[in-house]
Amino acid sequence: VCGDSHTSTHGAFGALAFGIGTSEVGHVLATQCLLQRKPKAMRVTIEGRLSESVSAKDMALAVIAALGFGGGTGCVIEYAGGAVRALSMEERMTLCNMTIEAGARAGMVAPDATTIEYLRGRRHAPKDFDAAARSWLALASDPGARFDKEISLDASALAPMATWGTTPDASAPVGAAIPTPRSESETKALAYMGFEAGKPANAQPVDVVFIGSCTNGRISDLRAAANVLRGRRVKEGLRMLVAPGSEAVRREAEAEGLHLVFLDAGAEWRLPGCSMCIAMNGDTVAPGALAISTSNRNFEGRQGKGARTILASPATAAASAIAGVLTDPRTLLQETAHA
Repeated sequence: VCGDSHTSTHGAFGALAFGIGTSEVGHVLATQCLLQRKPKAMRVTIEGRLSESVSAKDMALAVIAALGFGGGTGCVIEYAGGAVRALSMEERMTLCNMTIEAGARAGMVAPDATTIEYLRGRRHAPKDFDAAARSWLALASDPGARFDKEISLDASALAPMATWGTTPDASAPVGAAIPTPRSESETKALAYMGFEAGKPANAQPVDVVFIGSCTNGRISDLRAAANVLRGRRVKEGLRMLVAPGSEAVRREAEAEGLHLVFLDAGAEWRLPGCSMCIAMNGDTVAPGALAISTSNRNFEGRQGKGARTILASPATAAASAIAGVLTDPRTLLQETAHA
């Protein structure tokens, strides 16, 4: 547990991890205990194979769109299926991180060989690692386990996703028409964003692009963005910020020369931290400006008073920074392949 709602990121390791409030933090520090009601169990099964440039962030947005903003309330979600097992550990972290945006208490993936190999040899790994690994593998749900709720998705049918409203569930494939509002809150969200139902979100120019946060600030995220940006330039007049998720990520990225790719493209290479995800340290979006962000929340004013936020993957954010409008990264990557 931790005083951060996105503590669920640790569910990627098969851990039951969730955020708690200030009073509960005090209880944990004083007693090492925490009174909790037993949550319901939900399983989200994702089979098939993700297409090229469709990421765990796109998968997460698709799951949240399917469940709805409060569809996971009172539940811990277990992610299962071939598409989930095929994810790297960092991709699993993104998926579990975003679980909270569906209202769930936590999200988790059963430990498997991918988990074990990621942890092997790391600092603080148990001395008798093989014995520990056997115990971790035994944590997987039993065959035939019953869940309170289940949904299934086909990974091969997923495309790069982006939000159009002011909650993470209001998302659609990049380039798709914005749906007709189904509620007063969706009508209000469209008005705030300045979008129009029936038209795609890429009809408006983008002012700011932010790559980072605990959702997409890992080394694999920076590599994905750099792969799109390499040899290209950010649209003139558009501001792009890249903030590594940690000092370790920053060092690794700089050792690989990724920071030079971003700087050469015209982006700002920032120090590790939350940065524009929560408008920290002056990294804010101006009132009325439109930002594409790889973070996890697009609430009104999240990135600055009056700021408008579209959530997307690192590849989509990078492609959009080049084009100046919300852009499917596959378009630019196909151009590179044919060059």
